[in-house]
Amino acid sequence: QVLRQFVRHESDTVTSLVLERSMNRVQLLGRVGQDPIMRQVDGKNPVTIFSLATNEMWRTGESETNQGGDISQKTTWHRISVFRPGLRDVTYQYVRKGSRIYVEGKIDYGEYTDKNNVRRQATTIIADNVIFLSD
Repeated sequence: QVLRQFVRHESDTVTSLVLERSMNRVQLLGRVGQDPIMRQVDGKNPVTIFSLATNEMWRTGESETNQGGDISQKTTWHRISVFRPGLRDVTYQYVRKGSRIYVEGKIDYGEYTDKNNVRRQATTIIADNVIFLSD
């Protein structure tokens, strides 16, 4: 009976360790806002960082099929971080302000302390792939 209880407890523990499948994927197509910079803290984890602008446009007022109404636009800025060694170096070398690029990666939320000792929130896209597009 003790063995049966142990086996039941072990199987419950194993079942609770099974992780649910989930997805964190981001795809962005836009223009680079600044030349990339390379950062490294204490000789570890070098990273290439740059900003990317994406634009949304929509018509307001009249229906979508009618040419009337005003066109509205919104630009969203994204912080892109590239940690992968080969991709990090190529991105740093070839991406320039104004480049049109496609980025695949995942979104990451973090916190850091700035130089004034104030805790700040940071959202960044951790890039798995960067594709350079022609204009």
